[in-house]
Amino acid sequence: MKPLLLNGKTLTAREVDDVARAHRSVRLDKSVKAEVDAGVACVRDAIAAKKTVYGIDTGFGELASVSIGESDLAALQRNLVRSHAAAAGDPLPIEEVRAILVTKANGLLRQEEGVRWEVIELLTQFLEHEIHPVIPSIGSLGASGDLAQLAHLALALIGEGDVVFEGRLQKASDAMKSEKLKPVVLGPKEGLGLINGTQCISAVLSLALRRARQVVEHAEIATVLSTEALRGTDEAWDVRLFDARPHPGNRAVASRLRAMMRESGIRSSHLNCGRVQDAYSVRCAPVVLGSASAVIERSRETVEIELNAATGNPLCDPATGDILSGGNFHGEPVAFAADFLAIALCEVGSIAERRMARLVDPKLSELPAYLAVKPGLESGYMIAHYTAAALVSENKVSSFPASVDSIPTSGNQEDHVSMGFHAARKARDIGNRVEQIVALELLLAAQGIEYLRPLESSASIEGVMSVIRKRIPPLAGDRPVSPDLRTMVEIMRSNELVEAAGVHD
Repeated sequence: MKPLLLNGKTLTAREVDDVARAHRSVRLDKSVKAEVDAGVACVRDAIAAKKTVYGIDTGFGELASVSIGESDLAALQRNLVRSHAAAAGDPLPIEEVRAILVTKANGLLRQEEGVRWEVIELLTQFLEHEIHPVIPSIGSLGASGDLAQLAHLALALIGEGDVVFEGRLQKASDAMKSEKLKPVVLGPKEGLGLINGTQCISAVLSLALRRARQVVEHAEIATVLSTEALRGTDEAWDVRLFDARPHPGNRAVASRLRAMMRESGIRSSHLNCGRVQDAYSVRCAPVVLGSASAVIERSRETVEIELNAATGNPLCDPATGDILSGGNFHGEPVAFAADFLAIALCEVGSIAERRMARLVDPKLSELPAYLAVKPGLESGYMIAHYTAAALVSENKVSSFPASVDSIPTSGNQEDHVSMGFHAARKARDIGNRVEQIVALELLLAAQGIEYLRPLESSASIEGVMSVIRKRIPPLAGDRPVSPDLRTMVEIMRSNELVEAAGVHD
């Protein structure tokens, strides 16, 4: 991939994922340097005019009424970073740290932030040299941005705190020295600019969205495999039904499901059977998966506005010289998006588990009990379904919206918060669990199709089966399921099944 050019205006969730997971190179677009410099000049002019401006020559939070002398402004910013680096919990994964670095750099390119070019450039140099600040996962309330987490990132920029470099934990100062990078000395407002903002929420949500899209695409494939194994019909996916209720996501999913089953020999074998309707988990799959796809798209639109927004406080207006205190740091837009994504993914996993329950029940599937070769002597996929049920239940417990919670802090000055980072982390975790659920459904449905041989499905589904069987043989007797589950997840992440299905863009 060619280097990603950041300009503060056009960053996408997909590009964040490229930087985070594929380690795509990042550069700053020099065409916006004049705008960045104008924001810095606005801050300097306010200091020269001896204006009292929050976060520049005052304390923070409830201490906003405390004035700070000009000789102490650098110490004010340094102390801010040190004191706010108070997060707890396990460190965020490297890919999420990289996502935060690129989203923070892009956000600071907005002239309203008033942060110097060299500070922003150091963020990109951390990415290029793979110096990853250690950022604990708990501490953000999602208003005043992600203060605690971003403070740990800022701490590394000033040469303090810990980083992961060359595969091991090191002092930030040592890693920077080995790569000939110099810690930044923070200017007025720069500590506040680094720690204020919703970049942690947006970064984690961006990665969760990419995984969510991939999971839903595989859930569509699993739906068709299960429908074939259960000898279901595609009549409920008829285009006329979705023209009568024209939600675009539902219509698109129904179209892909029909395409994957087109000219299926399995489907043709039972065209005149006595069954009138399939269960909801088959019939209504386009409605559930299409609705989830629509949520993913709306969440993507929201997060991409946020990725290219000025979410700090205060913000500069270089045209007038005004410095405005507001609430752009409040994470509610992305918190809502993350919560809705979590709920949608929860439903994707829930309906998949219902299809699995039918596959393992011989009264409903007309297949061997638990898809075992010798039921009774063998348990087949009995406990694989238990695992899916456990994952679904854990998702239900986690699906309560984080954004409806709030807790006052900072002497009641910060009296309503979004809990957006909680919401983003929950969406990520639920997405990871749904990935496991869909992988289990693929395992079970593929085994179900084996019992219908020598009948063949469509060219699309036989292509999917071929990819699976190259790495996971059908059951020939009981064996541990967990290794097959891990392999199926690897196959899903490689996108080979989507390519074999041939119906997704």
